[in-house]
Amino acid sequence: MTVKNFEELKVWQQAKQIASLIYEYTGQKTFERDRMLVDQMRRAAVSIMANIAEGFERGSNKEFVQFLFIAKGSSGELRSHLILSHERGYVTTAQYEKAREMAAGQSAMLNHFIRYLQSTDMKRKRCGSSETFKTSTTS
Repeated sequence: MTVKNFEELKVWQQAKQIASLIYEYTGQKTFERDRMLVDQMRRAAVSIMANIAEGFERGSNKEFVQFLFIAKGSSGELRSHLILSHERGYVTTAQYEKAREMAAGQSAMLNHFIRYLQSTDMKRKRCGSSETFKTSTTS
């Protein structure tokens, strides 16, 4: 399969869903007194999807992998913030479990994609003015 833009990547689509969920959760009244945690959680969630996008736009698999590792780190940061937000009573157990499961799945998906990219030869090629990314998986 040839992927022409990062929006087609399943790993980016899932990151976008997590970011939307975090914005929903942190918009709740329970978070209103802890604006620093809200900011940190939102930044971590947005960082996941932004680093996937930025890495995709770079010129090589090596650079892409580097940005995927940063996204994976942000996923861990988000899970850490989720633990604290649950312990402080800002999110319910059901909300915590849903978000944590999504973030852990995201981390696993990133790890799988990183390993795939590291095991393949350079698969990027220029096609006119747009860059494509040839892959057997988009996850």
